[in-house]
Amino acid sequence: MTRTRFFAAAAGLLAGTVALSACGSSSAPSQATDQNADAKEVTLTITANSISGGKNAAGADWITNYVIPKFEEAEKAKGVTAKVNFQPNGVDDQAYKTKVSLDLSTGQGADVTSIDGIWLGEFADAGYISPLEDIVGKDKVQAWDGWKQIKPAVQQLTTYEGKQYGVPDGTDGRVIYFNKTLFAQAGLPADWQPKSWDDILDAARKLKKLPDVTPLQINAGKAMGEAATMQGFLPLLQGTGQPINKDGKWQGNSQGVQDVLNFYSKVYGSEQLGDPLLQQDAKGRDKSFQEFSQNKLGILIESDYLWRSVINPVKGVSPMANRDSAVGWAKIPAQSSGKGPNGADFVSMSGGSGEVINPKTKYPQQAWELLQFMSSADAIKARIGSTPQISARDDVNGEILKSDPLLNFISTEVLPVTAFRPGLADYTQVSAALQDASGMVASGKSAADAGSSYQKALEGIVGGSDKTFK
Repeated sequence: MTRTRFFAAAAGLLAGTVALSACGSSSAPSQATDQNADAKEVTLTITANSISGGKNAAGADWITNYVIPKFEEAEKAKGVTAKVNFQPNGVDDQAYKTKVSLDLSTGQGADVTSIDGIWLGEFADAGYISPLEDIVGKDKVQAWDGWKQIKPAVQQLTTYEGKQYGVPDGTDGRVIYFNKTLFAQAGLPADWQPKSWDDILDAARKLKKLPDVTPLQINAGKAMGEAATMQGFLPLLQGTGQPINKDGKWQGNSQGVQDVLNFYSKVYGSEQLGDPLLQQDAKGRDKSFQEFSQNKLGILIESDYLWRSVINPVKGVSPMANRDSAVGWAKIPAQSSGKGPNGADFVSMSGGSGEVINPKTKYPQQAWELLQFMSSADAIKARIGSTPQISARDDVNGEILKSDPLLNFISTEVLPVTAFRPGLADYTQVSAALQDASGMVASGKSAADAGSSYQKALEGIVGGSDKTFK
């Protein structure tokens, strides 16, 4: 689906017909950056897909109980009477995206809006959001001291075509988890750090000798959904040196894609190092978590979600009592040393969200002040509370992650080499095509056949072979 057709359909679902005259532009027209800059009475609105007592309740409570009263108090001290309203939502992410796109397309919407980083390019191309410098002024944006606390790689979460459209509010990272107990039984080191795909396969081959143990789980296939793309295909593809999207084109059935598919083929085909049935099971990912927590799975590529929420010994869905002593982690290696982007030895993939400013806000300077306030170290620490998680800011991570070695490892070692999914309208369909290709290989098809099928599907999605590269 093209960007124009997507937003027209989205708007139509909610309001029948919406004019999309801004589609195709790189940014929306906005008012002068100093509009109402000296106003003494200001009303601003925040919206997010969170609601007290429901979805993402902690985020809604943070906005209501911390952000609004603290910001209004700070503005009052400067002689400004600020009234901040919160528009909560507690719906499916797609429904929230549709609502926000409609609001912005009609010149309405909140002054500060939370969006998934993967939507950024779509919204920018449709003209619904603008670069921060166009809204509040380049000098003022660059003067914010928070930027130096956000790694350049993480800033990419809210960057599109070289322009910063918002501020990231949190992220994650993918690593290789391994079971130290099983590693010891297989004669593998407790401080294992593979430096190539071959190192991963060699470790899996040794684990294969253990009875009733699945050596390696790398997500593949449609049943795994986006996890097959983010925890499987894309990290491997990054390790070949080329991202999925470059210079406006999508990577087709290239040598890199073939290398990734051949890796899957070794794991689920010729060497039988993974369980292909898990890749076809609607609950396969959850079952892989259970197997890992029960010492039946040796190596698993996942995000920090596994550590925080799945095998957490206190409140995990598949608690692992000896998690802290039995689970090791390592960076995901490139295909071989130096083969990653720009000669990188290691790679990762990250997701996350951020806040953007409505280009049609009546109060651009005050909206920027609110966004800076929400992105400050104190505000983020208040949002995170007592449950450690990775924020966008290094100073916050350095303070709150000290007691959690895995999260600290991701913050310091993984985020500098991470990459993000392209925030483009075609991505979800491209991702589905990658899932299909990996699933074909996991169920016995050749890498060559799966790659050809992917290329054909890709051309249908993006509009022809000239929109792809190999």
